[in-house]
Amino acid sequence: MAPPPPAKYLKQLSEHSGGDPALKSEPRTRSFLKIDEDVVPFITYCIFRKSTPVWRIRESVFSFWSLTYITEGVVRYVIDGEPYDLAAGDLLCLPPGHLRSASTCPPNRLMRCFAAEFSLHSAVSGRISPRLPFALVNHIGIQDDIIHLFRELVYVWTDCQPLYSIKSRALLLLIIHRLMELIVIDTPIVFDDLRIEKVVNYITRHYAEKISVKRMAEMTGLNAVYFGDLFHRETGMTLNHYLTKTRIKNAENMLRSGNLGMEEIARHCGYNDAGHFYKHFKKVCGIAPSEYMPKKNKY
Repeated sequence: MAPPPPAKYLKQLSEHSGGDPALKSEPRTRSFLKIDEDVVPFITYCIFRKSTPVWRIRESVFSFWSLTYITEGVVRYVIDGEPYDLAAGDLLCLPPGHLRSASTCPPNRLMRCFAAEFSLHSAVSGRISPRLPFALVNHIGIQDDIIHLFRELVYVWTDCQPLYSIKSRALLLLIIHRLMELIVIDTPIVFDDLRIEKVVNYITRHYAEKISVKRMAEMTGLNAVYFGDLFHRETGMTLNHYLTKTRIKNAENMLRSGNLGMEEIARHCGYNDAGHFYKHFKKVCGIAPSEYMPKKNKY
């Protein structure tokens, strides 16, 4: 078999300190991740599964890729003899060639999940592609935008309208792309300075509140100017820029879910003025917030 085409790589992220000796540290790096962006899935099976306590998958060697996203209940998978108990918010990414079986776990009376089975090929060579950059079991939580995409995928796949195969592949690619964002790209960076790590964790939990350089400096016991310089060296951006990116990232997820209106999302992300939110969103994402909102279908 010919070797797979060269994979594209994420740019290695590193920050080098300079200037004040007190701020100097070893360069911070995110893991050097290899991602093949030329993958094309060919779907063989797709379902939204509502399973009773007697549901099971008989033990067999599976010959396709399988993504299973649990949205309710508990299920036990046994992969190559090892048991894995999955609950709501867990994603199972099973490569081909593994021995698997599964059953619901009493006393749960219902397990719900989305499942897609497919082969992966390279868009460049057409040959079978290398593995996806996911662990066997990944906890991603309940993601409304992914549930929406899976629902549309199941509807399109089962409705079998003209060109459904192309649209199904496109939807599965969107799901894989979103999973890469959650599992690979959004993997937290470990900061050298624990004070900056404390601030970043605070912003993650309180991004909708009023946050300023002065307030964060007081929280870490630092001078405001010193803190601003340290934060920039550790993260590569100013505090305000980091806060804006965090707010807009969360706004993207809320928009994808389709559960809230624009003004509500703006308020939930710390913007009292919807116009100000619109301006920041378009500057960061390059498109209007409305373009992130899902189109409703009849599924």
